Amino acid sequence: MHVTILAGGRGVRLRPYTTALPKPLVPIGEEYAILDIILQQLKSQGFTRVTLAIGHLGSLIRAFVGDGERWGLDVDYSDEESPLSTIGPILNFLDRLPDHFLVMNGDVLTDLNYASLLKSHIRSRAPLTVATYQRQVKIDFGTLETEDDRIVRFREKPTLSYGVSMGVYAMSRATLARYPRNVPFGFDDLVLDLLDRGEPPRSYEFDGYWLDIGRPDDYDEANRVFEELRPVLLPPVHAVPEDVAS
Repeated sequence: MHVTILAGGRGVRLRPYTTALPKPLVPIGEEYAILDIILQQLKSQGFTRVTLAIGHLGSLIRAFVGDGERWGLDVDYSDEESPLSTIGPILNFLDRLPDHFLVMNGDVLTDLNYASLLKSHIRSRAPLTVATYQRQVKIDFGTLETEDDRIVRFREKPTLSYGVSMGVYAMSRATLARYPRNVPFGFDDLVLDLLDRGEPPRSYEFDGYWLDIGRPDDYDEANRVFEELRPVLLPPVHAVPEDVAS
């Protein structure tokens, strides 16, 4: 029950909030940092070990989390000296990870059951399992489809639905072992390579609450709805962890 949290980004899109704080430490509501909420959720679902991949302002994350005792977790760290994208940092400490583990961004606000995702991945024997969410996108223009020089279809300001990655993945060490260390390697690189190899990743569809806090508007929305969603996002005091091996 090991999770790697990617917390090394500079949070450029979330400025000015991230001028002095790394994105996982920006406050939600009046009491919690995003990372605090995530660690509480992981503990309640039976996770025991956390590796924090840190970079920009990583010393602040170390000071906040420490060894994880506050959450009842065993926390260690990996420092990213130069940008290695999404998957690259994990390759540098792959030998510290179990056969199957969770990877997630440190700026995700969701009530996804992380333990169920990992259990589903292990049972499926997929090389990679991606938590996915249907995102609705309102198009502010009339859309056209053409063949040669003729319009064959018109839709006035449609709402389109796309499956998007939630920034939460279940992975297997054997899948990543083939890739070199100390070079930038992104999630997109991993997915495209697996597709080329005929080893398609698996989708884990989710329809609960999810917000990727990447922009100021997203952050403002998270704070606006937090009190309403507090019972959903924060585990009960006496939550019983799910047994991933069952």
